[in-house]
Amino acid sequence: MVWFPEGAGGDRFDEKIFKGPLARMTRDALSFIQRNYLIETVLKHSDRAEATWVWNFPYVAIEEAVVNAVYHRSYEEREPIEVRISYDELVILSFPGPDRSIKTEDFEAGRSVSRRYRNRRIGEFLKELDLTEGRSTGVPKILKAMAANGSPAPRFETDDDRLACTIRLPVHPMAKRPDGDATDQVTDQVTVEVMRLLLAAAQGEHTRSALQDALGLKHTPHFRKAYLLPTLKGGLIEMTLPSKPNSRSQRYRLTALGQRWLETHSSRSAS
Repeated sequence: MVWFPEGAGGDRFDEKIFKGPLARMTRDALSFIQRNYLIETVLKHSDRAEATWVWNFPYVAIEEAVVNAVYHRSYEEREPIEVRISYDELVILSFPGPDRSIKTEDFEAGRSVSRRYRNRRIGEFLKELDLTEGRSTGVPKILKAMAANGSPAPRFETDDDRLACTIRLPVHPMAKRPDGDATDQVTDQVTVEVMRLLLAAAQGEHTRSALQDALGLKHTPHFRKAYLLPTLKGGLIEMTLPSKPNSRSQRYRLTALGQRWLETHSSRSAS
């Protein structure tokens, strides 16, 4: 799993590798995505009091796409399943491509239905774990979940030789990254980095290095620019020694506003 904060062509990325039994890898990967990269955006309306909440990527679509990759990949090849996440899209890449009984045009249109399963035993195992139904319902569920969230339609891609299968989930257009290094409306449209930092700082006071280590980040300038500054400017995190920003005793903690945002986010995720 790779996170590209500057897009796939950028110089920096965060990588996470999952190992272990198949069920644990699948569940750990899905939980990691849900904790770290799924955020809700508040859309306010001028004609009514109720706001609309949308996800950058709907979890149901991601779950179906990842489980589909686990189910249908070849376990004779050493290439791992790849999940590539950026502000624009979430991509699941697996090898090989769909069975040749499925026409390319049907697969790309999301109409792929086949009774020829590459790994029936694995499918039965995933069904026992309630991760799949084994009835060719994965692609329709992805389409339905994306539409229900108001997201653009997913894209299903393969090549002429069926060497690889790619599922692209575009980000919701209202959840794209805000322009600039920070935004005054950070609580209305919270970036992935801000969300991760708030979760890391949820309890107590923390040094800059402790927060950076908690997020698994090694590049300090990137951490300051993408994570720390937006939360400070947005009033979600504060310094314990604001008059001495470079003090060795400096710590960072959630503000009341940051705490309220976390509580709101947690309650909506639970519902």
